[in-house]
Amino acid sequence: MAITREHVLQALSTIPVDAGGTSLVASGRLSDIVVDDAARVMFSIAIDPSEAAGMERVRQAAEAAVQGLPGVKGVFASLTADRPGGAGAGTPSAAAPRRPQAAAQPRTQRIPGVKHVIAVASGKGGVGKSTTACNLALGLKALGLKVGLLDADIYGPSMPKLFGVHGKPQLLEGRILEPMEAYGIKLMSIGFLVDEEAAMIWRGPMVMSAITQMLREVAWDDLDVLVVDMPPGTGDAQLTMAQATPLAGAVIVSTPQDLALIDARRGVSMFKRVEIPILGIVENMATFVCPHCGQSSHIFGHGGARSEAERLGVPFLGEVPLNMSIRELSDAGRPVVATDPEGPHARIYKDMAGQIWAALSGGAPARPAPRIVIE
Repeated sequence: MAITREHVLQALSTIPVDAGGTSLVASGRLSDIVVDDAARVMFSIAIDPSEAAGMERVRQAAEAAVQGLPGVKGVFASLTADRPGGAGAGTPSAAAPRRPQAAAQPRTQRIPGVKHVIAVASGKGGVGKSTTACNLALGLKALGLKVGLLDADIYGPSMPKLFGVHGKPQLLEGRILEPMEAYGIKLMSIGFLVDEEAAMIWRGPMVMSAITQMLREVAWDDLDVLVVDMPPGTGDAQLTMAQATPLAGAVIVSTPQDLALIDARRGVSMFKRVEIPILGIVENMATFVCPHCGQSSHIFGHGGARSEAERLGVPFLGEVPLNMSIRELSDAGRPVVATDPEGPHARIYKDMAGQIWAALSGGAPARPAPRIVIE
């Protein structure tokens, strides 16, 4: 049976949203419903931030109702909050109900058992962000910490390849996923849930729903740090992370060249604007040493990220060379920090991880995440 939008609407019409029995469909809170080619259903429910706790039950009931339809392979449902009467991309649709604005800023719910959540981000692709996130997570693990890694790059998940992990996570009681594990790191990625060659042709709400579910519907258990490998840029995924969980800080990865640094500045600016601390900037692909003659070459320039960090007043974590062994081990699913822990490249990542942990453990407790308002 091919699932259709009408089937989904019929199922959601049985879900009440208030004491008066108003259905979710009739409430005007429901977004457009998307059914993709793989029979996965995506939708969001508009709420006021003050309703988050109560409406989470509605979201779960709606998700369960749609999941029970014949032919449905997956459901991504999320709660979304916009400023009433806002302008631009954040403006509620005409059908959305008018809701009173909360008098006080609500505190974003933390992920149970997770002490610190940090984002590893970049302003553009191709700068080695995922490899950096992978090895920083392993560097934190080498400090004796309990570490998880969430691959939030929905369009280009890399962690299954970088960690050499295949298969699908098990579904536990209550629709909670058990994370995969490699080298002592708990892992979750959309790459574990879809075919490796599948094109993720998803709109923003679908991406936001997937990230929210991978954050909150995974049995992370007790973690000292959850590292989140962000997609490149400053779009939906970054804003969702800022809304969905109180990030303890962000690490920005850049190459030394001017073009990458321009995008790195945007990343720093975005996180500062939503009041998330910058834990530091990493200069990746800083120096290439010829394996034959030993001569050093600065293919992408050198020192640009350090200078940019000084200019922006944020920490500089260090330089990672452009090295064939890092690339070869990453492609083989054998990260350098795990397979050559005492080598010079592993020491670079572990030193940066030490700086990050010092900032996390010595700084103030993570602040509640801000509410994002798009002007």
